[in-house]
Amino acid sequence: MQVYALTEILKLFFTLGVSAFGGPAAHIAMIHREVVEKRKWMKDEHFLDLIGATSLIPGPNSTEMVIHCGFHRGGVPGLFIAGISFIFPACLLTGLLAYFYQLGIQYPQFQGYLIGIKPIVIILILQAIKKLWAKAIKDLEYALIAGVVFVMGFLGVPEAFALLGGGALGLVYFRLKGKLSQTKSVDILSIFWVFTKIGSILFGSGYVLIAYLQDEIVDQRAWLTSAQIADAVAIGQFTPGPVLSTSTFIGYLLGGGWGAMASSVGIFLPSFLFVWFLNPLIPKMRQSRFFSELLDAINAGAIGLMAYALLPLGKVAFTGIEGILIFIIAGVMIWIFPKISSLKLVAFGLASGALCHHFL
Repeated sequence: MQVYALTEILKLFFTLGVSAFGGPAAHIAMIHREVVEKRKWMKDEHFLDLIGATSLIPGPNSTEMVIHCGFHRGGVPGLFIAGISFIFPACLLTGLLAYFYQLGIQYPQFQGYLIGIKPIVIILILQAIKKLWAKAIKDLEYALIAGVVFVMGFLGVPEAFALLGGGALGLVYFRLKGKLSQTKSVDILSIFWVFTKIGSILFGSGYVLIAYLQDEIVDQRAWLTSAQIADAVAIGQFTPGPVLSTSTFIGYLLGGGWGAMASSVGIFLPSFLFVWFLNPLIPKMRQSRFFSELLDAINAGAIGLMAYALLPLGKVAFTGIEGILIFIIAGVMIWIFPKISSLKLVAFGLASGALCHHFL
Protein backbone atom coordinates (compact mmCIF):
# COMPACT_ATOMS: atom_id res chain seq x y z
CA MET A 1 0.00 0.00 0.00
CA GLN A 2 2.81 2.40 0.87
CA VAL A 3 4.57 1.83 -2.47
CA TYR A 4 1.26 2.28 -4.32
CA ALA A 5 0.55 5.50 -2.44
CA LEU A 6 3.99 6.92 -3.21
CA THR A 7 3.65 6.02 -6.89
CA GLU A 8 0.24 7.67 -6.95
CA ILE A 9 1.69 10.79 -5.34
CA LEU A 10 4.53 10.88 -7.87
CA LYS A 11 2.21 10.56 -10.88
CA LEU A 12 -0.31 13.11 -9.64
CA PHE A 13 2.04 15.91 -8.69
CA PHE A 14 4.40 15.42 -11.62
CA THR A 15 1.35 15.76 -13.89
CA LEU A 16 0.33 18.93 -12.06
CA GLY A 17 3.90 20.18 -12.30
CA VAL A 18 3.77 20.11 -16.10
CA SER A 19 0.22 21.42 -16.46
CA ALA A 20 -0.49 23.81 -13.57
CA PHE A 21 -0.52 27.25 -15.19
CA GLY A 22 -2.13 30.37 -13.78
CA GLY A 23 -0.44 31.08 -10.46
CA PRO A 24 -0.95 29.94 -6.84
CA ALA A 25 -4.73 30.36 -6.69
CA ALA A 26 -5.21 28.28 -9.84
CA HIS A 27 -2.75 25.68 -8.56
CA ILE A 28 -4.63 25.27 -5.28
CA ALA A 29 -7.94 24.89 -7.14
CA MET A 30 -6.41 22.12 -9.26
CA ILE A 31 -4.97 20.41 -6.19
CA HIS A 32 -8.38 20.52 -4.48
CA ARG A 33 -10.07 18.96 -7.49
CA GLU A 34 -7.52 16.14 -7.70
CA VAL A 35 -6.94 15.44 -4.00
CA VAL A 36 -10.35 16.11 -2.42
CA GLU A 37 -12.96 15.69 -5.16
CA LYS A 38 -11.46 12.94 -7.35
CA ARG A 39 -9.25 10.92 -4.98
CA LYS A 40 -10.91 11.81 -1.65
CA TRP A 41 -7.60 11.76 0.25
CA MET A 42 -9.06 14.23 2.75
CA LYS A 43 -12.19 16.24 3.51
CA ASP A 44 -12.79 19.85 2.58
CA GLU A 45 -12.42 20.96 6.21
CA HIS A 46 -8.90 19.57 6.50
CA PHE A 47 -7.93 20.96 3.10
CA LEU A 48 -9.01 24.41 4.28
CA ASP A 49 -6.97 23.95 7.46
CA LEU A 50 -3.90 23.25 5.30
CA ILE A 51 -4.50 26.39 3.25
CA GLY A 52 -4.61 28.45 6.44
CA ALA A 53 -1.46 26.78 7.77
CA THR A 54 0.55 27.61 4.65
CA SER A 55 -0.14 31.29 5.24
CA LEU A 56 1.43 31.06 8.69
CA ILE A 57 4.85 30.05 7.38
CA PRO A 58 7.20 31.50 4.76
CA GLY A 59 7.38 29.96 1.31
CA PRO A 60 5.25 29.50 -1.82
CA ASN A 61 1.68 28.64 -0.82
CA SER A 62 0.76 26.30 -3.66
CA THR A 63 4.02 24.35 -3.39
CA GLU A 64 3.52 23.98 0.35
CA MET A 65 -0.01 22.73 -0.27
CA VAL A 66 1.46 20.04 -2.53
CA ILE A 67 3.95 19.09 0.19
CA HIS A 68 1.20 19.00 2.84
CA CYS A 69 -0.93 16.71 0.66
CA GLY A 70 2.02 14.42 0.01
CA PHE A 71 2.73 14.22 3.75
CA HIS A 72 -0.93 13.49 4.49
CA ARG A 73 -1.06 10.67 1.93
CA GLY A 74 2.41 9.14 2.21
CA GLY A 75 4.14 10.41 5.33
CA VAL A 76 7.66 11.84 5.18
CA PRO A 77 8.55 10.01 1.92
CA GLY A 78 5.34 11.35 0.38
CA LEU A 79 6.25 14.86 1.52
CA PHE A 80 9.49 14.88 -0.46
CA ILE A 81 8.15 12.96 -3.47
CA ALA A 82 5.18 15.31 -3.87
CA GLY A 83 7.24 18.49 -3.56
CA ILE A 84 10.06 17.40 -5.85
CA SER A 85 7.64 16.02 -8.46
CA PHE A 86 5.78 19.34 -8.59
CA ILE A 87 8.86 21.58 -8.57
CA PHE A 88 11.19 19.68 -10.92
CA PRO A 89 9.37 20.22 -14.27
CA ALA A 90 9.10 23.98 -13.75
CA CYS A 91 12.74 24.34 -12.68
CA LEU A 92 13.95 22.22 -15.60
CA LEU A 93 11.98 24.18 -18.19
CA THR A 94 12.90 27.53 -16.64
CA GLY A 95 16.56 26.53 -16.60
CA LEU A 96 16.43 25.70 -20.32
CA LEU A 97 14.81 29.07 -21.03
CA ALA A 98 17.53 30.77 -18.98
CA TYR A 99 20.15 29.08 -21.16
CA PHE A 100 18.57 30.43 -24.33
CA TYR A 101 18.05 33.82 -22.70
CA GLN A 102 21.72 34.02 -21.83
CA LEU A 103 22.64 33.21 -25.40
CA GLY A 104 20.21 35.84 -26.63
CA ILE A 105 21.51 38.72 -24.53
CA GLN A 106 24.79 38.48 -26.41
CA TYR A 107 22.95 40.17 -29.29
CA PRO A 108 22.30 43.92 -28.86
CA GLN A 109 18.66 43.82 -30.04
CA PHE A 110 17.48 40.82 -28.02
CA GLN A 111 15.98 42.93 -25.23
CA GLY A 112 13.70 44.56 -27.77
CA TYR A 113 11.75 41.32 -28.11
CA LEU A 114 10.97 41.36 -24.37
CA ILE A 115 9.55 44.88 -24.09
CA GLY A 116 6.04 43.45 -23.99
CA ILE A 117 6.72 41.21 -20.99
CA LYS A 118 7.26 43.83 -18.29
CA PRO A 119 3.81 45.49 -18.58
CA ILE A 120 2.23 42.01 -18.41
CA VAL A 121 4.08 41.27 -15.17
CA ILE A 122 2.59 44.44 -13.68
CA ILE A 123 -0.87 43.38 -14.90
CA LEU A 124 -0.44 39.99 -13.23
CA ILE A 125 0.59 41.58 -9.93
CA LEU A 126 -2.39 43.94 -10.06
CA GLN A 127 -4.62 40.91 -10.68
CA ALA A 128 -3.13 39.15 -7.66
CA ILE A 129 -3.65 42.21 -5.46
CA LYS A 130 -7.26 42.47 -6.65
CA LYS A 131 -7.91 38.79 -5.84
CA LEU A 132 -6.27 38.97 -2.42
CA TRP A 133 -7.64 42.38 -1.39
CA ALA A 134 -11.08 41.23 -0.28
CA LYS A 135 -9.58 38.40 1.75
CA ALA A 136 -6.74 40.32 3.40
CA ILE A 137 -8.08 43.88 3.69
CA LYS A 138 -11.16 43.29 5.80
CA ASP A 139 -11.61 46.88 6.96
CA LEU A 140 -9.80 50.22 7.27
CA GLU A 141 -7.45 48.92 9.98
CA TYR A 142 -5.99 46.27 7.66
CA ALA A 143 -5.76 48.82 4.85
CA LEU A 144 -3.65 50.99 7.16
CA ILE A 145 -1.32 48.06 7.89
CA ALA A 146 -0.90 47.51 4.14
CA GLY A 147 -0.17 51.21 3.76
CA VAL A 148 2.44 51.14 6.52
CA VAL A 149 4.27 48.21 4.91
CA PHE A 150 4.10 49.95 1.52
CA VAL A 151 5.68 53.10 2.98
CA MET A 152 8.34 51.08 4.83
CA GLY A 153 9.33 49.44 1.55
CA PHE A 154 9.39 52.82 -0.19
CA LEU A 155 11.71 54.16 2.54
CA GLY A 156 14.15 51.32 1.98
CA VAL A 157 13.30 49.03 4.88
CA PRO A 158 14.22 45.42 3.91
CA GLU A 159 11.13 43.53 2.78
CA ALA A 160 11.30 40.84 5.47
CA PHE A 161 11.46 43.45 8.25
CA ALA A 162 8.71 45.50 6.62
CA LEU A 163 6.34 42.54 6.35
CA LEU A 164 7.03 41.11 9.79
CA GLY A 165 7.05 44.61 11.26
CA GLY A 166 3.59 45.25 9.80
CA GLY A 167 2.42 41.91 11.17
CA ALA A 168 3.78 42.66 14.62
CA LEU A 169 2.28 46.16 14.57
CA GLY A 170 -1.13 44.76 13.67
CA LEU A 171 -0.87 42.03 16.29
CA VAL A 172 -0.06 44.53 19.04
CA TYR A 173 -2.86 46.82 17.91
CA PHE A 174 -5.45 44.05 17.81
CA ARG A 175 -4.31 42.74 21.18
CA LEU A 176 -4.63 46.17 22.76
CA LYS A 177 -8.01 46.67 21.16
CA GLY A 178 -9.14 43.15 22.00
CA LYS A 179 -10.14 42.45 18.41
CA LEU A 180 -10.01 38.88 17.06
CA SER A 181 -9.91 38.32 13.67
CA GLN A 182 24.01 42.42 -17.25
CA THR A 183 25.15 38.97 -15.81
CA LYS A 184 27.89 38.39 -13.27
CA SER A 185 29.61 35.22 -12.10
CA VAL A 186 28.60 34.74 -8.48
CA ASP A 187 29.89 32.21 -5.94
CA ILE A 188 27.57 29.18 -5.79
CA LEU A 189 27.40 29.20 -1.98
CA SER A 190 26.42 32.88 -2.06
CA ILE A 191 23.61 32.10 -4.51
CA PHE A 192 22.42 29.23 -2.30
CA TRP A 193 22.53 31.40 0.84
CA VAL A 194 20.61 34.31 -0.70
CA PHE A 195 17.82 32.11 -2.06
CA THR A 196 17.62 30.04 1.13
CA LYS A 197 17.25 33.32 3.00
CA ILE A 198 14.46 34.44 0.66
CA GLY A 199 12.73 31.07 0.91
CA SER A 200 12.89 31.28 4.70
CA ILE A 201 11.22 34.69 4.98
CA LEU A 202 8.91 34.80 1.94
CA PHE A 203 5.33 35.16 3.19
CA GLY A 204 2.26 35.39 0.98
CA SER A 205 1.87 34.84 -2.74
CA GLY A 206 4.74 34.07 -5.07
CA TYR A 207 4.26 37.55 -6.52
CA VAL A 208 5.72 39.01 -3.31
CA LEU A 209 8.96 37.37 -4.45
CA ILE A 210 9.55 40.31 -6.78
CA ALA A 211 10.09 42.70 -3.89
CA TYR A 212 12.58 40.34 -2.24
CA LEU A 213 14.50 39.81 -5.47
CA GLN A 214 14.67 43.56 -6.07
CA ASP A 215 16.08 44.11 -2.60
CA GLU A 216 18.52 41.16 -2.41
CA ILE A 217 19.66 40.77 -6.02
CA VAL A 218 19.45 44.32 -7.41
CA ASP A 219 19.62 46.87 -4.59
CA GLN A 220 21.96 45.19 -2.10
CA ARG A 221 24.28 43.17 -4.35
CA ALA A 222 23.81 44.61 -7.87
CA TRP A 223 24.06 41.10 -9.34
CA LEU A 224 21.32 41.83 -11.92
CA THR A 225 19.20 44.75 -13.09
CA SER A 226 15.52 45.41 -12.47
CA ALA A 227 14.88 44.68 -16.15
CA GLN A 228 16.46 41.24 -15.82
CA ILE A 229 14.40 40.51 -12.71
CA ALA A 230 11.24 41.46 -14.61
CA ASP A 231 12.21 39.12 -17.45
CA ALA A 232 12.88 36.30 -14.97
CA VAL A 233 9.47 36.75 -13.31
CA ALA A 234 7.81 36.71 -16.72
CA ILE A 235 9.51 33.41 -17.54
CA GLY A 236 8.35 32.04 -14.18
CA GLN A 237 4.80 33.00 -15.17
CA PHE A 238 5.14 31.55 -18.65
CA THR A 239 6.16 28.10 -17.40
CA PRO A 240 3.89 25.70 -15.50
CA GLY A 241 4.30 24.92 -11.81
CA PRO A 242 5.33 27.28 -8.99
CA VAL A 243 6.15 30.91 -9.79
CA LEU A 244 9.26 30.52 -7.64
CA SER A 245 10.90 28.61 -10.49
CA THR A 246 11.93 32.19 -11.32
CA SER A 247 14.81 31.44 -8.95
CA THR A 248 16.12 28.78 -11.36
CA PHE A 249 16.28 31.35 -14.15
CA ILE A 250 18.11 33.88 -11.99
CA GLY A 251 20.46 31.27 -10.58
CA TYR A 252 21.44 30.23 -14.11
CA LEU A 253 22.22 33.81 -15.07
CA LEU A 254 24.39 34.19 -11.97
CA GLY A 255 26.22 30.87 -11.97
CA GLY A 256 25.24 28.64 -14.87
CA GLY A 257 23.87 25.15 -14.25
CA TRP A 258 25.23 24.90 -10.71
CA GLY A 259 23.84 28.35 -9.93
CA ALA A 260 20.41 27.26 -11.17
CA MET A 261 20.56 24.18 -8.95
CA ALA A 262 21.76 26.16 -5.92
CA SER A 263 19.02 28.80 -6.25
CA SER A 264 16.28 26.19 -6.82
CA VAL A 265 17.27 24.04 -3.85
CA GLY A 266 17.82 27.10 -1.68
CA ILE A 267 14.44 28.72 -2.23
CA PHE A 268 12.35 25.53 -1.92
CA LEU A 269 14.23 23.69 0.86
CA PRO A 270 12.77 25.81 3.72
CA SER A 271 9.23 24.94 2.57
CA PHE A 272 9.89 21.21 2.95
CA LEU A 273 11.28 21.73 6.44
CA PHE A 274 8.51 24.11 7.54
CA VAL A 275 5.73 21.77 6.36
CA TRP A 276 7.45 18.74 7.92
CA PHE A 277 7.44 20.53 11.26
CA LEU A 278 4.06 22.25 11.00
CA ASN A 279 1.77 19.57 9.59
CA PRO A 280 1.30 17.61 12.86
CA LEU A 281 0.59 20.87 14.73
CA ILE A 282 -2.18 22.16 12.44
CA PRO A 283 -5.16 20.92 14.50
CA LYS A 284 -3.88 22.86 17.55
CA MET A 285 -2.83 25.98 15.63
CA ARG A 286 -6.25 26.25 14.02
CA GLN A 287 -7.78 27.12 17.39
CA SER A 288 -5.04 29.55 18.43
CA ARG A 289 -6.22 33.11 18.88
CA PHE A 290 -2.65 34.40 18.74
CA PHE A 291 -1.93 32.85 15.32
CA SER A 292 -5.29 33.96 13.99
CA GLU A 293 -4.57 37.60 14.81
CA LEU A 294 -1.00 37.45 13.55
CA LEU A 295 -2.07 35.83 10.29
CA ASP A 296 -4.69 38.50 9.62
CA ALA A 297 -2.12 41.25 10.10
CA ILE A 298 0.54 39.54 7.97
CA ASN A 299 -1.94 39.00 5.13
CA ALA A 300 -2.76 42.71 5.14
CA GLY A 301 0.93 43.61 5.18
CA ALA A 302 1.58 41.32 2.21
CA ILE A 303 -0.83 43.42 0.12
CA GLY A 304 1.21 46.53 0.87
CA LEU A 305 4.43 44.73 0.01
CA MET A 306 3.02 43.54 -3.31
CA ALA A 307 1.97 47.09 -4.13
CA TYR A 308 5.50 48.31 -3.37
CA ALA A 309 6.90 45.72 -5.82
CA LEU A 310 5.12 47.61 -8.62
CA LEU A 311 7.44 50.62 -8.27
CA PRO A 312 10.72 49.20 -9.63
CA LEU A 313 8.84 47.25 -12.30
CA GLY A 314 7.00 50.35 -13.43
CA LYS A 315 10.30 52.16 -13.96
CA VAL A 316 11.46 49.60 -16.51
CA ALA A 317 8.06 48.77 -18.02
CA PHE A 318 6.95 52.27 -18.98
CA THR A 319 10.13 53.70 -20.48
CA GLY A 320 8.53 53.94 -23.92
CA ILE A 321 5.16 54.18 -25.62
CA GLU A 322 5.25 50.44 -26.42
CA GLY A 323 5.07 49.40 -22.78
CA ILE A 324 2.21 51.81 -22.07
CA LEU A 325 0.19 50.59 -25.07
CA ILE A 326 0.70 46.92 -24.20
CA PHE A 327 -0.33 47.63 -20.60
CA ILE A 328 -3.54 49.36 -21.73
CA ILE A 329 -4.43 46.63 -24.26
CA ALA A 330 -3.81 43.90 -21.68
CA GLY A 331 -6.00 45.77 -19.20
CA VAL A 332 -8.83 45.90 -21.75
CA MET A 333 -8.38 42.18 -22.44
CA ILE A 334 -8.79 41.41 -18.75
CA TRP A 335 -11.86 43.65 -18.55
CA ILE A 336 -13.50 41.85 -21.50
CA PHE A 337 -12.25 38.37 -20.56
CA PRO A 338 -11.83 38.40 -16.75
CA LYS A 339 -10.93 34.69 -16.66
CA ILE A 340 -8.09 34.92 -19.19
CA SER A 341 -5.07 32.93 -18.02
CA SER A 342 -1.71 34.42 -17.10
CA LEU A 343 -0.12 32.14 -19.71
CA LYS A 344 -2.14 33.81 -22.48
CA LEU A 345 -1.29 37.25 -21.13
CA VAL A 346 2.43 36.49 -21.10
CA ALA A 347 2.20 35.01 -24.61
CA PHE A 348 0.44 38.21 -25.73
CA GLY A 349 3.23 40.25 -24.14
CA LEU A 350 5.91 38.26 -25.96
CA ALA A 351 4.15 38.50 -29.32
CA SER A 352 3.30 42.20 -29.01
CA GLY A 353 6.81 42.99 -27.83
CA ALA A 354 8.29 41.26 -30.87
CA LEU A 355 5.91 43.14 -33.20
CA CYS A 356 6.70 46.47 -31.59
CA HIS A 357 10.43 45.74 -31.90
CA HIS A 358 10.08 45.18 -35.64
CA PHE A 359 7.57 47.84 -36.64
CA LEU A 360 7.96 50.74 -34.17
